[in-house]
Parts: sequence; C-alpha cells; structure tokens
Amino acid sequence: MSVTLRPIEEGDLEKIMRWRMDEEITRFMNTNPKLTLEGQKRWLSSIRANVDVRYWLILVDQTPAGVINLTGLKNPQGNLGWAYYMGEKKLRSLKTALSLEMSMYDYAFDRLGKNAVYSDVFTLNQGVIRLHQICGCEIVEEKKGHILKEGVSFDVTFLRMTALRWREIRKNKKYEKIEFETGGMLHE
Repeated sequence: MSVTLRPIEEGDLEKIMRWRMDEEITRFMNTNPKLTLEGQKRWLSSIRANVDVRYWLILVDQTPAGVINLTGLKNPQGNLGWAYYMGEKKLRSLKTALSLEMSMYDYAFDRLGKNAVYSDVFTLNQGVIRLHQICGCEIVEEKKGHILKEGVSFDVTFLRMTALRWREIRKNKKYEKIEFETGGMLHE
C-alpha cells in the first residue's frame, strides 16, 4: 500500500463531511456535528487562512482515506497538537497508522523544529492509546469526565512525544516514511 498526503481541496469536502458525521468516527471525537457543504466550504477557507493549523487528506493507493492535522504551529513553546482519522474502513491498517504517526513525528521535529507533540484520546479508545504507546508516546494525564458530549461525560487520556525521546527511539522503529506534502500551502 502506498500512503500519500496532500492539502485538502474543495472537491474533497463532501467525502470529509460524510466521514466526519459517521457514527463510527464521531464516537471517539469531541462532537457529533451536523455538517453542510456550505459550512464545509467556510471551514476550508478558514483553515487555509489560519497559519496555526495544517490539514492534509490521507490517500491510500491514491484513494481518499482520511484526514490528518496539526495544530499549534505558532505555539511559542514549540508544542503541537495532532489528530487524524481514517474514514474509509477498508483502507485502515496497523501499518498505515504506525507510518502516519511516526512520519508525523519526523515532520514535526526534523522539518518544523518543534519540541513536543501532544494528542488527546477518549480513554475508552484503548486501541488508539495502545497505538500511540507502540510509537513511543508517554501518557501525561488522564482527566475524568473531561468532555461532555450530548449529556454524556467522557474521560480523556493525554499523550506526548518529545523531540528528544523521538530521536532516542526512532532508530528502533520500523515504518514506511510518508512525506507531508506542503505544495500550495501558504505557511510552510
């Protein structure tokens, strides 16, 4: 399988909207949105103008499969947040997940010069927490009842990878390198 990333385009919005409203995706996210194509166009315009965030479409064998993003690009402490989801179930794989995460660390630390990358995961999503730990992340904190979604409280686990730790453990990690394409992005 070949995994590539590219900036999100307007033609991707209907597919992203469908993925983002899929119950299988939203059950592990902070919101269950009701999206419209017009709203998605406004969202795309806002992220294109926001120098603090960057989003990519994930392609598996040239087929749109999901979305990955970084936040906090302008954070003065050099810390980033990140998240991703694979909307196309048939294109999900452990190999792709590991390669995405570890390639993102390469990009964040080697190319962007950041100090740490943070993620937050619903604690009930133990598979993703375990995936982050396989990549070398450390659990920083677990907050009980941190997210209230449609009247239900969810515990959230916060994880971190530091540049120093990644440089120490990267040589022992096996993954397919994925390039974070920046073509057409205004704030590289």
